[in-house]
Amino acid sequence: MPTSNKLTDERLKEIAALPITYDDDIPEFSDSDLKGFAPAHPEYFKVTPIKKAISIKIDLDVLEALKAQGKGYQTRINSILREAVFSHQ
Repeated sequence: MPTSNKLTDERLKEIAALPITYDDDIPEFSDSDLKGFAPAHPEYFKVTPIKKAISIKIDLDVLEALKAQGKGYQTRINSILREAVFSHQ
């Protein structure tokens, strides 16, 4: 039977249902323990995406709806595009 590398919703549910076995190698941590953790190399988490100015035509009703939500409509457009592009990976 061939195996797939894709994590389907069904497979993710199966994985989530598996019990966790804690031992010396994998101890159980409390919420207060977890709050004390920090990345070993925090500089890797300070990456700012490079922004590129472009000109794009958007339907007026879409633009007005985004602007009506308040300040930051360009950021919302970017978030919508990012979700559309990367959600299927």
